[in-house]
Amino acid sequence: MGMADADREMAPTGTGALYRRFVGPLLSSDEGSDAEQLSTLSLAALAQASLRRGWPGVSTVLAGLARELQRPDARLEQTLFGCRFSNPVGLAAGFDKNAVAAGIWHCFGFGFAELGTVTWHAQSGNPRPRLFRLAAERAALNRMGFNNIGAEAVLRTLERQRLPAPGRRPAVLGINLGKSKRTPLELAPDDYASSLDLLAPLADYAVINVSSPNTPGLRDLQQESQLRRLVERLRRLPGCPPLLVKIAPDLEDDAIDAIARMAYEEGLAGVIAVNTSLNRLGLEQRRLASSGLTLAEEAGGLSGAPLRARALEVLRRLRAIAGPALPLVGVGGIDSAQAAWERIAAGASLVQVYTGWIYEGPELVPAILDGLRLQLDRHGLAHIGAAVGSGLPWKETA
Repeated sequence: MGMADADREMAPTGTGALYRRFVGPLLSSDEGSDAEQLSTLSLAALAQASLRRGWPGVSTVLAGLARELQRPDARLEQTLFGCRFSNPVGLAAGFDKNAVAAGIWHCFGFGFAELGTVTWHAQSGNPRPRLFRLAAERAALNRMGFNNIGAEAVLRTLERQRLPAPGRRPAVLGINLGKSKRTPLELAPDDYASSLDLLAPLADYAVINVSSPNTPGLRDLQQESQLRRLVERLRRLPGCPPLLVKIAPDLEDDAIDAIARMAYEEGLAGVIAVNTSLNRLGLEQRRLASSGLTLAEEAGGLSGAPLRARALEVLRRLRAIAGPALPLVGVGGIDSAQAAWERIAAGASLVQVYTGWIYEGPELVPAILDGLRLQLDRHGLAHIGAAVGSGLPWKETA
């Protein structure tokens, strides 16, 4: 791809311009429109589009969206843990909690989307307000508490959308599973297993989420013995899909090392690094206008740009301990092509976006894909796989 083509493809899209004009102002300050309400309204529209994606008018709009935002390129394709990814950029868990838009995430340019977190028991989550913007820092604080409709209702939601079978979809679909709040820690393996047993036939892969800071005791499951017991319980299920585990950024180095070794020994499909952070990462005295409290005083997990450095650090450590055979998924503070390249060069085969995607809008995914393609050109690499773990820097010019 020549520079003229790159400049043209990285130019603002119509969808992106609309997003900046109408949504951008709502995201430019901490106050104003409620962050959770905005997400709920967006998902309601996406849910209708996914259900009706075959209707003439809807399909035309979605096809136009796909033309704007997708970047088909064989150099970005990978097959990992039995799944074929059209590109390495995915939507992180937490946005489409109830899998309502599962049929259309590829239209936004994503190579994969992670649905959930889903728990066996439906749960309303923590009291509102529980999602806060930190606009100046391009960050968010959330204490949602695994609010979702429960595994049985998610199954019905997915069935209504009449998705192609796993392996035949335009975007890979993972399902992120968590522990129900009401389930005691000692019964966690059965709780996860109930959800996975039900949803496995519809999942390209599944994620064991033991790292959300908003379910009491959940992070105790990251202890090696607890996690190994959980993994062994899930792997006994018939038709168990590829299993990944999602870890917290706040783990000590020896705990990260233990998880890396356990993942390799147990034959896990991969590790996702990282979830939101209880560490305030230098923003302890940042005050939330809505409550008047500082971040040090507020509960919840921090996401977005402030997490970028720590997420990269954890990923590098995982790669060093686990070696190149274990696929890693980088998430946390990825809001640009450069941040995505940095994570891939450090050892991530795939990356995920969420908070950055909310702030940057739909242009972020094609901007990342265009940036990755440019870096392949500038480093003389034939395929994205050659960049994984290469340590190659972001190169501004050819």
